[in-house]
Order: sequence, then C-alpha cells, then structure tokens
Amino acid sequence: MSSWKSLLLRIGEKSSDYGTSDDVKEHIETCYGVLRRELEHSPDDVSQFLIQCAEQLPHKSPLYGTVDALASGNCNKIRILMRFLTVMMCSKVIHPSSLVVVFETLLSSAATTVDEEKGNPSWQSRADFYITCILSCLPWGGAELIEQVPEEIERVMVGVEAYLSIRKHSSDTGLSFFEDDDENAREPSDKDFLEDLWGRIQVLSSNGWKLDSVPRPHLSFEAQLVAGKSHEFGPISCPDQPAMPSTMSNITYGKQKHDAEFIYPQRIRRLNIFPESKTEDVQPMDRFIVEDRKECASYMAGLPVPFRYEYLMAETIFSQLLMLPQPPFRPIYYTLVIIDLCKALPGAFPAVVAGAVRALFDKIADLDMECQTRLILWFSHHLSNFQFIWPWEEWAHVLDLPKWAPQRVFVQEVLEREVRLSYWDKVKQSIEHAPGLEELLPPKGAPNFKFSVEETSEGNELNALSSDLRNMVKARASAREMIVWIEESVFPVHGMEVTLNVVVQTLLDIGSKSFTHLITVLERYGQVIAKLCADQDKQVMLINEVDSYWRNNSQMTAIAIDRMMGYRLLSNLAIVRWVFLPANIEQFHISDRPWELFREFGISWVLPMDCYPFMVEKHKVPGKWKKAKILRNAVGKTYNRVCDLRKEISSMKKSVVSAEEAAATVKAELEASESKLSLMDGEPVMGENPGRLKRLKSRAEKAKEDAVSVRESLEAKEALLARSLDEFEALFFSLYKNFLNALTERLPEASKCVTLQGLKGIHADSMAVDHEESSAMDVDNENRIPKKSELNGGKTSNVYNVGEKEQWCLSTLGYLKAFSRQYASEIWPHMEKLDEEVLTEDVHPLIRKSVYCGLRRATDG
Repeated sequence: MSSWKSLLLRIGEKSSDYGTSDDVKEHIETCYGVLRRELEHSPDDVSQFLIQCAEQLPHKSPLYGTVDALASGNCNKIRILMRFLTVMMCSKVIHPSSLVVVFETLLSSAATTVDEEKGNPSWQSRADFYITCILSCLPWGGAELIEQVPEEIERVMVGVEAYLSIRKHSSDTGLSFFEDDDENAREPSDKDFLEDLWGRIQVLSSNGWKLDSVPRPHLSFEAQLVAGKSHEFGPISCPDQPAMPSTMSNITYGKQKHDAEFIYPQRIRRLNIFPESKTEDVQPMDRFIVEDRKECASYMAGLPVPFRYEYLMAETIFSQLLMLPQPPFRPIYYTLVIIDLCKALPGAFPAVVAGAVRALFDKIADLDMECQTRLILWFSHHLSNFQFIWPWEEWAHVLDLPKWAPQRVFVQEVLEREVRLSYWDKVKQSIEHAPGLEELLPPKGAPNFKFSVEETSEGNELNALSSDLRNMVKARASAREMIVWIEESVFPVHGMEVTLNVVVQTLLDIGSKSFTHLITVLERYGQVIAKLCADQDKQVMLINEVDSYWRNNSQMTAIAIDRMMGYRLLSNLAIVRWVFLPANIEQFHISDRPWELFREFGISWVLPMDCYPFMVEKHKVPGKWKKAKILRNAVGKTYNRVCDLRKEISSMKKSVVSAEEAAATVKAELEASESKLSLMDGEPVMGENPGRLKRLKSRAEKAKEDAVSVRESLEAKEALLARSLDEFEALFFSLYKNFLNALTERLPEASKCVTLQGLKGIHADSMAVDHEESSAMDVDNENRIPKKSELNGGKTSNVYNVGEKEQWCLSTLGYLKAFSRQYASEIWPHMEKLDEEVLTEDVHPLIRKSVYCGLRRATDG
C-alpha cells in the first residue's frame, strides 16, 4: 500500500483520543503535507481514496473532513455523504447555510411523503430514513450550526419535531428478536428508533452539544480554516415516491410498505443483553455514536471514547448478527469481528461474549427461530476457532430437560455443527467435563449401507444384485447398459421399491468416498436415477433412500439432495412432500434436520472487502466449508434462480438498448453514404468510395443481426423467468398448504388458544412449577459467572413446562414465520390468492398471525 494511503488510513491513531500522547495536530499536518504533494500527481486517486476512507471508517470523518479542508478545497468531487458534508462544514469547506438547505430538502420530502393527501404514507420508511440522515449529522456539527446559523438550524429542528408529530409510530412486529415482543402490545411510552434518536438529540442539545465520543480536530486549525473559502453546496432533489393508488386496500398498502422498507430498511434494532449497570456511564448520544461504528475489530478495539464500551460493543455486534429480516453483512463478517476482538482484547472481550451467550441461552425459548439458527451457526463456528473450549458443565442440566426443550435442542444443534466443523472424537474430548452430553452428539458419520453382509436368502440375493451393479460401474458400463440390465433382470423380478432401493443405495455407496466421487457418479449415472424416479412419488422414495443411507450424517444428506436437484433428478415439490411426511413432521421440534433442505445453512466464506475493509489476518475456516461450497435449499435454489434471471434480464435489457443504438448508428451512416449517389449522363455514380460503402452495408447487416440476437436472448430469458416464477409460486403455495394441514391437526381449538403465551401455558396449567426466576438476561460479574437462574448452570429448577405437542406447534409456527419473512418480496405479489386459498376465514388465528407477522402485514383486516 502506498505510504500516503497508509498515512490516511492511520490518521489520528497516535493521538490522545486513541490512548497515546502524540499530538493529533502534528499527525494531521504530516498527512496534509504528503497529500498536498500527491495531489499534484494524482488528484483523482487522492479524492477517491479519501471518500472511501470516510465511508468505511466513519468514526474518523472529523479527521478526513479536516484533511480535505486543508488539502483539497474542492468539494465537487466529494461523494454526498451527509456526515462527511457536516464535518466539512465544521472545517469551513461548506457554508453552513448550504448544509441546512440539504437538510430542509430532505425534511420537505419526508413531510410530503407521510401526508395522506399529498403523499403516500406507505413509504414512511423512506421519510424516516431522510430524517435519520439529518439527525445523525448533528452530533458531528450541531455545535457549529447553532453557533453560525442558529435561526436556520432551529427551523430544521422545529420541522423535525413537526414531522414526528404526523408520522406513524414504527412497529418492529415481525422483526423482533423475541417472539413475545411481537405478540405483546407495546406501551405508548416505548419509542421506535427515530423517536429514540430524536430524544437523544434533544438531550445533546440541552447539554450544549458537548460530546466526548466525537473528536474535534478541526479546532486546532481554526485560525487557518477561517481564512479559507467556504463553498456553496449545489441543490439536491429527492426522487418522487410512488403515487398513491386510487384505492388503497390492506394488501396494496402492505405491499408498498414492504417495498419501501426493502429499499430503506429501519436502522439497527437494539438487543439489550446486559443490565443497564454495565453501560450506565454512557451518555445517550455516546451510545448512538458507538453503535453506529461497525468497522473491523482493529479499529473497534481502539475507539476514541473516554468510557468502557465492551458490553455496548458486544450488544451492537449481536444486534446486527441477529437483525431481521437479515443482517447488514454476511454472518461471517460478525464471526470474524468477534474473533478478532477476542484476540485484540483478551482480558475483557472474551468474558463479555461468554456473558452474552449465557444471557441469550437463558432466553433461547423466546428467541425468534431464525435468530436461534444464526446463533447456533455463529456459536459453533466461534468455538471452532478457540479449540472448542466452553464450560459445558454449566449446561449439563439440559439432559434433565425433555428432548424438545429449546435449551436442550440448542446444545444438541451446536454440538452437531461442531462435529461438522471438526470431527466426532475432537468434539467428544471438548465435553469431557460434562461427559453426559455425549448423549446429544450426533452418531458418527459413517454411511448406513444396507447391502453389506446379510444372513437371509433374500438378503444375499439383494446383496448379489448390489455387487453386480458395483461391478458394472467398475467396468465403466454406460447408463444405457445399466438401464437395460435393470429393466430386464431386476425390476421384473423384484418390483420398483426393491429396485430403487438397491440401485440408489449402491450408487450412493460408490460415491461416498468424497464429494468428487458423488459428483462423478451422478454425472455418469444420473440418467439411471432419472429413469427410475420419473414422477414425484418415486422422487420422494429417492429422498428416503438418501436419508436412510446418510442417516448418521445430515450434512451429507443435504449435500446429496442438493446435487440431485442440480442435476434435475429431484424437484423442489418432491422435497416439500418428503419434509412433511409423518415421520419427518414429528422431528420439527427436536431437530433442525428436515429444515436444512429449505434453508441455506452453509455460509459463504468468500468475504468481500466491502464487508470487512482492511482485514489482513487470516482465520481458521474449516476445509469442508471453504470457498464456494454453499449448500442451498429447495426454496433457496428456486428463489436464487429467479434472482439470477432478474439480474441477467436487467443486464440484457441494457445490451439490447446498446445493440439497437449501434445498429441505428451504422444504418444512419450507411444511408448518409448512399444519399451521396449522383447522376452523370443519366447513370448513377458513386459519391463515396465503393469499398467503404460495401463495408458499411456489411456492418449494418451485422449490427442488425446482433440486435435481433440479443433481443431474442432477452425474450428467452424472460420466458425462463416466467416459468421460474410459476415454479416458485407453486412451491410456496404447496409449502403453505402443508404447514396449514400439519398445524391444523395439532393446534388446540382457536377458542382455547389465540396467543403464543396461551399455547405455552396449556401444558403448564396442569403442572406444579417452580416459579422462582432470576432477572432477565443478566451477568453477575466479569469472571464469566452467570447469576443463578432457573435455566442456566446455577439453576433452581430443571422444569421445562411446555408440553411436547405445544412445543411442536411453537417450533413449526416459528419456521412458518421465518419462511414468510425470508421470501416476503416474492409472496406479496400473490397475497390475494394466498388469502383466498390458504389464509381463509376459518384458518386458525395463530397460523394467520405467524404468516402476517413474517410479512409484516397488519392483522386488522
């Protein structure tokens, strides 16, 4: 990396704000001098890198704003980043009135949006985003704005307050970390993110805009900066919101609201893990500043703030990791950040993370199903980077809980993921202080091949058939030869079920040595399986055989089925049918195994630099989970196909425009040349070079052919997209109907249970329960010792008082909600049909609530 870039990246790190005694002014002057020389040679590179730094290291915006004011003096090339504009205003680059104009433009657009007569209130999330942009700038420039343009900034503040009085309170329904938060009505005093931020700004204003967590290095250069020239920032315009439909039904409003929130998502939702005593010294706005900083660990470990922030930092990271509907970055980003912070702050952060895990474990029964899954995946991977060390004896009590108790299932799933990330004996060794937990380890992952050595004559006959088939593979028989052998020698004698059993089990066994062996077998003999499993019923039998063969290794089950989908040997509808077979339905509350075929449970370990800038340390990533090996589920494959086709079509539309423009240009050039023909003695004479005219004709024909070809390709892709959308529609309707049927059979009558809390209490009413509980989500001290609670290592009672049938319903409703939330963008266009065919008037209210909650749809109509 160039020396000037390195200087810019590390600006301010030798100052007192970062725990050293060096003078920040000297550091800035050094950086300024180097940049000034570099600007003479490559001004564009400097400006672009400066803006990139301001984006990816926003806590240094004041430093970059000061350097830009001294070195560049030209704000025309600076990206419109609101905070960066504000710190440049502080550094006299931008006139404060110009910044206020930007604020007022956003404010005006926001107010218009939520106006029921002039705007479209379903797009309130965009309006909230604009107001958030304004308020988020004030910690960095509020003092300067009040000092320089008090009347103008006061006008903005009054406008914000007026906006808050007319907007609707924003609900977190469907996006809450805990199920109870979705179900229980919020108190009128509870604030959403924007209301909370406004309250913090008011406190900051009453304190004279004094804020310890925002460095103000420009003050050291005030004499120089005042003498400089301030620039007027050009006017900005906000895009028009979609017009209000003439008839705004519940479904129309909900769909537009979903579209708006997809583009302008709400800001970070706070997960309060630790008691207030851990962060009581942090001022309201300081907390917002720290929460807003989510850079890589090396910078987070040394934030320039005068208070301890380990607990706040942990809450912020976990808030983002578990954020719904999805985290801002891939889960692996947060995994690596936590690992690095544990290494950078070994005396403090590991204990904080352990406390967070214990606190979340205590509340796991109430945690959203998707959040539970993310926590399991993160925790197992985290432990794999620290020799799988964890005080498992604290959780040994889960063995006394019913097999369906969420805490027991959590421990079981974590241990299974650890086995996948390492190997069985290593994980067994890690629980040596809680040997009873070996009961929760998955079976060793050996295949379950049916045709090894059999005692019965029938068994010997089937074993012989399997051996014959194996010999054909060794002899490299073609797929056609194998099909003829099956049709002539196997199927007529043994029937379809036995034939499919022998063929599939044997081919799987041949391909069991490695992933490559499996792919080779499927490529060479996929036609054989396709011939045997031509319809959905046979495909369900095929999945059963795969599951039977790999019953000791659910990861290989999912991989094999995923590959078979890729080779079109299995349909997603067949997988839906298999998941909802009676035997699998009974596992919904005790195992994640059936759901792995619906969810992308693998993680892409290909980490883009925009997710984790300036990361240089290599991390342990288990070999079998590396790089592009991303296991996709049945729904995910269809959905990803739709997304890919949409991207391709968008790109091809641009290509069509370019091709048609090129064809038109060449045609015009040809016509211009042909128009230069003249007559001489009554005969046409070429006014242009004949060779050039011939080349133009050839180019025009080629350009026309290219345009037609691109257009035809686009039409073909659009036809594929239409078919994929139809396939996805059929898939999720099948899934919803299966959910509905399974839940309707097991849920109590609607008159007896209309809430999740009511469902949880059905079984509890008949049991004597120890009600002594500890305070919610608390950590007693900093030595990794949790407070004694009913459900942790220092338990007072091992009772889990939710019955098995009720827990099955709770888990299944959780999966239904998670599915609806994950694919809401594709489901909303079919909402009317969904209401008509699935969510009919007689559907159980808990089913309706789960779907509506996942879609963030109002339940009052």
